[in-house]
Amino acid sequence: MRCCLSAPLAALAALPTPYDVLRSGTLLAPALLRAAHVRPARGGHRQLAAVHLELVTLTEDSAVITWHTRTPGTDDGFGNPLPAVTEGEVVYGTHPAHLNRTAAEERLTAHHQVELTGLEPGQTYYYRARSRGVPAVPTPLHHVRGNAVGTSRHGFGGSRTGTYSFTTPQPPPGRHLLSIALCNDLHLGETTAGLVAGVPGMRGISQAAGLAAYPEIMSRALVEEARRRGADVLLAAGDLSAGGGPRDVTAARRILDGFGALGRDYLVVRGNHDRPPAHWADPFGDTFTSTGTPGYFAHDLGGLRVLGLDTYAKAGNGGDAGGLGAEQLSWFQAQLRADPERPTLVFGHHPLTVRDSVFPVTRGQSLDRKQARAIVDAYVSAPGVFLHHAGHTHRNKRTVLNRAPHVVQQEVAAAKDYPGGFSLLRIHSGGYALNHYKAGAAEAREWGERARRVAGGLWPHHALGRSATDRNSVRAHDLSGVVPRQPSDSGDGR
Repeated sequence: MRCCLSAPLAALAALPTPYDVLRSGTLLAPALLRAAHVRPARGGHRQLAAVHLELVTLTEDSAVITWHTRTPGTDDGFGNPLPAVTEGEVVYGTHPAHLNRTAAEERLTAHHQVELTGLEPGQTYYYRARSRGVPAVPTPLHHVRGNAVGTSRHGFGGSRTGTYSFTTPQPPPGRHLLSIALCNDLHLGETTAGLVAGVPGMRGISQAAGLAAYPEIMSRALVEEARRRGADVLLAAGDLSAGGGPRDVTAARRILDGFGALGRDYLVVRGNHDRPPAHWADPFGDTFTSTGTPGYFAHDLGGLRVLGLDTYAKAGNGGDAGGLGAEQLSWFQAQLRADPERPTLVFGHHPLTVRDSVFPVTRGQSLDRKQARAIVDAYVSAPGVFLHHAGHTHRNKRTVLNRAPHVVQQEVAAAKDYPGGFSLLRIHSGGYALNHYKAGAAEAREWGERARRVAGGLWPHHALGRSATDRNSVRAHDLSGVVPRQPSDSGDGR
């Protein structure tokens, strides 16, 4: 039962919430801003804490840095400090003693997201994120190598000034041809995040009372952000719904239609949550595929072959286990044999392999081993394949396949909760870059901060990525056979 508010907190409750400020886009007057920070009655707590500093996105010429501000000594009734709405800025430069450039937010918020632009490729930058002069401190991710913020001058955790660094990569070789948003695990219809299979006693996180359903908030924000970031095409790798019911599948279709036309601007495949409910024929198939066609397909994007796999097509799978079925596997192998040199991207819900997981790995987290081995065998003889996009694990993880080292398996974190967003694949004639972007809408930032408490606060260790390269990478590969995307291009669809 929620406890009663103390007098100071009751007064605070009457003020506009951080969420109200974010939604309206208004600025608080200085006096109101000061009133919104509760001074503790006793103890030496600061009025402001800047926490959860993370370097989310790093490209050759930009970086996206996020953090959260809150009021120590306060309580929202559930044991969490109240968010502190305030300004945010990042000061940065190429020498730790000369942080002579500043990037600031336009509006006050508790959920800060600052993008540095105009950076030089291959350059080391030093930076400090701060709010009202208070340096932001990193998320204490002891399972993550180097944390999300690069390295401090004195090693992780050793920077007394809050100054950290990163080095921008070189851009992919050749000219830019096409950008593709990779996403998965929208879970439309879900009401509680963090009910992790195989981890008993795990408390889930629900949306705050009175706010919209978080899967809809995050999915709409994803579509908006993908368009804003220049994605030409969107690939959704399964679990678009929470349980495959017609209402949730229809909601997923309606939201994705905001990106463009199915079969031309976006493509989808089925996940285990999209399996037909017992009392319905197949809402997912009826909504996203043509009558009588299978859930797997080949699609042409101006010379780039996209192979979509239905990893829940095997009858009688049970649980969350992935399986293609003999007919689909034979079709897939034939596709690669017919044109092994063609630039090819494969996407499906279940990963081929799951490595370096914070949580125990169960059989249901990846494809059937024999089928996964058969897919990798096909990759060995198909040098044109360069990327296998998967979801299901709800984390960012880059894995180079040992037996087919020209292929990278990229697991992408769930769209529905922390860190929330998608990976942007930028294809150049001589290679590609993969970068993870958080959904930037105000409501999405609010829910993303709330959802980081999933798994007793362990979720960032799992979902963000064990290293910066798990969500930001560049690789050389001959993609010169791909032609630039034109607005009128329709592919062969389904």
